[in-house]
Amino acid sequence: MNIFVGSLPFSLEEAELKGFFEEYGEVASARIITDKFSGRSKGFGFIEMPNDEEAKKAIEELNGAEVDGRTIVVNESIEKPKDGTRRPGGSGGGFNRGGAGGGGGFNRGGAGGGGGYNRGGGSGGGDRGGDRGGDRGGFNRGGSSAGGGDRGGSRRSSY
Repeated sequence: MNIFVGSLPFSLEEAELKGFFEEYGEVASARIITDKFSGRSKGFGFIEMPNDEEAKKAIEELNGAEVDGRTIVVNESIEKPKDGTRRPGGSGGGFNRGGAGGGGGFNRGGAGGGGGYNRGGGSGGGDRGGDRGGDRGGFNRGGSSAGGGDRGGSRRSSY
């Protein structure tokens, strides 16, 4: 089973992380994700445990545990689809072109989302037009509900 471990102290080493989980069974691998430019930890990682029962016990025991003054988050990691499709639930924006939501930053497509040049989606109002309802997070274009935006959705014929 692949396990996600979040809110890790930035100083934690992979060997230390592996040691926490080895108390519950065999650990096939431990990996802390680092920034590709600075090499600094991003504060999360992954553990691979071959025995699902041992992995579930480790998740149950370690989720919410304190490591070097930080409360860590431990849960089962969901594998990314190999075909490039995204899971429902969206993302946080940032030049996101697809998905099912998002919260800003040049988000194009999907089924909703927040502010910042959001184009497309299935919810969230807009910055002008319609009945002025919905999410008004700046330059939101398109959509199919809650206020319309400047392209699509509900619009008045005159003002």
